[in-house]
Amino acid sequence: MTTLLLPAVFAIFIWWFSTGLILLLDNLPRTTFRWSIVLSSLLAGGALLGLAHTASQTTEAAAYCAFTCALLVWGWHELTFLTGWLTGPRKIASPAGLTGWPRFSQAVAAILWHEIGILAMGAAIVAITWNAPNQVGTWTFAVLWTMRTSAKLNLFLGVRNLSEEFLPPHLKYLQSFFRRRKMNLLFPLSVTAATAVAAMMVAAALQAPAAEAVGLVLVTTMLALAILEHWLLVLPLPSTALWRWAMRQPTPEPAAARPDNEDILLHAR
Repeated sequence: MTTLLLPAVFAIFIWWFSTGLILLLDNLPRTTFRWSIVLSSLLAGGALLGLAHTASQTTEAAAYCAFTCALLVWGWHELTFLTGWLTGPRKIASPAGLTGWPRFSQAVAAILWHEIGILAMGAAIVAITWNAPNQVGTWTFAVLWTMRTSAKLNLFLGVRNLSEEFLPPHLKYLQSFFRRRKMNLLFPLSVTAATAVAAMMVAAALQAPAAEAVGLVLVTTMLALAILEHWLLVLPLPSTALWRWAMRQPTPEPAAARPDNEDILLHAR
């Protein structure tokens, strides 16, 4: 039982801490964004090397390493998005009252470069670990991408809690693509399918050898946390309570150094 409990605790901690760290960095002055991106890029590059190194290893340590490396790569995407460095060609809000395909196409344009970057990185991870026995990193990245895409679609279609607090001032225009409603038809399908997959993975972990079980528990825990995040979209609970320590108000900048809205991304670069 300890073999299964430790990776679950590890996954929960690294999910909580890494999310808070990204939010904390995003609330620093914009003059720090460049250095945050540089440091994160170095970590992501090292993480890709780590995935390549552990792909052929089937030990418990290799499972932990591959899982952590996948999260470091994912963290790079989250940070580049929240700092405004890699979002999409559209950087203005959707007109009020816009519906249907025009609203959807504008929403896609607002995050297009970010999504293409995730797909490109996912393809690189698949190539690095192709036919290798250690697929923990690939599974982790796939779970993160699938569940984050599901969350974005649910926000677009409408949920109770939009979690606007997670958006920094320079990305507030993205709120125009969210919709507030009690429920949408995709939500029950999302959580039901994800829960069924998680249950199958738990069953597999209980029957697997120790090293394989560790990898399955790490990935399953991340999936369970993503399911929890989905439920927080519709339940009347504060979704930011866990990261209050990281969600302070952005540090004010001198007026002369503060960029205009149109210059934010150039400044971040």
